[in-house]
Amino acid sequence: MRRFFLTLFLLAALIVLGAGAAGLWWVNQPLKLPAPNVDLSVEPGTTPRGIAQAVADAGVDVPPQLLYLWFRFSGQDRQMRAGSYELDRGVTPRLLLNILVRGEEATRSLVLVEGWNFRQVRAALAKAEQLKPETAGRSDEDIMALIGRPGVHPEGRFFPDTYTYSKGSTDIALLQRAMRAMDKKLDAAWAARASDLPLKTPDEALILASIVEKETGKAQDRAEIAAVFTNRLRLGMPLQTDPTVIYGLGTRFDGNLRKRDLQADTPWNTYTRNGLPSTPIAMPGKAALLAAVQPAQSKSLYFVSRGDGTSQFSSSLDDHNRAVNRYQRGGNTDPNQRSGQ
Repeated sequence: MRRFFLTLFLLAALIVLGAGAAGLWWVNQPLKLPAPNVDLSVEPGTTPRGIAQAVADAGVDVPPQLLYLWFRFSGQDRQMRAGSYELDRGVTPRLLLNILVRGEEATRSLVLVEGWNFRQVRAALAKAEQLKPETAGRSDEDIMALIGRPGVHPEGRFFPDTYTYSKGSTDIALLQRAMRAMDKKLDAAWAARASDLPLKTPDEALILASIVEKETGKAQDRAEIAAVFTNRLRLGMPLQTDPTVIYGLGTRFDGNLRKRDLQADTPWNTYTRNGLPSTPIAMPGKAALLAAVQPAQSKSLYFVSRGDGTSQFSSSLDDHNRAVNRYQRGGNTDPNQRSGQ
């Protein structure tokens, strides 16, 4: 009898060891996927059993009960996170668990470029991969209301940067992040502003920074360009900067800025109106924000493009005219680099 129980115990131990070895082998074997990549969505509050079922429902050839037992056996079943995941061929039950525990969501990225206007931002959002287009068909006003800024003009309100997002995220959520980022950068710049700045509010700093962003060909000139505009504001001189005119023309601008365009009054035409335009004209980056609030100590009132991206600065109209004759005899070919007429 004693030998019988010993034999029975050894048999049971062998079965357990065999099952353990089989289980160890299985958790390291690639799962069968219906395609090279499979999207897996785990909603918040989903139980471990529900996650195992979601994997099977996504088309992965795996018994959900077996997968659930692996989650439980691992001791990490309660550490798995909700999110949008992308499973690639070669993923094993062990790797799948690691992905879910670490929350390694499938991500994409979108670059918002310094100097872009909101029309360009919307075009980029519409083309962004795996980004839900909740802005599609909506007006700019509706979009600003959706992101919590009703009545605010959208131009310049979003910080240019690279934004990473999970598959299935909405473009509204991305815009909210970009808006909060701009709020933070603008607040920091305004707190560091020069004491004699001829700007009354952070919004005015944002408007000026957007002009500086569009007028800067080389980073080394940025603070001096800001100085030209702040000096003009102090003296009550019109800013006379072409990018504001171009912005006012909108989609009518065909690449050539004509005399009649400079004379066509819009809220952004700084040839026909003194002071800053009514809104920003583009998204300024951090450097442009800082230049707007910390301009160079300079008496310059004019600048003209040298043709290589840099600018020639002048403090008198005579010097400026000589610079124009020297650098632009054949006429200006870059409307974003002509200013201070």
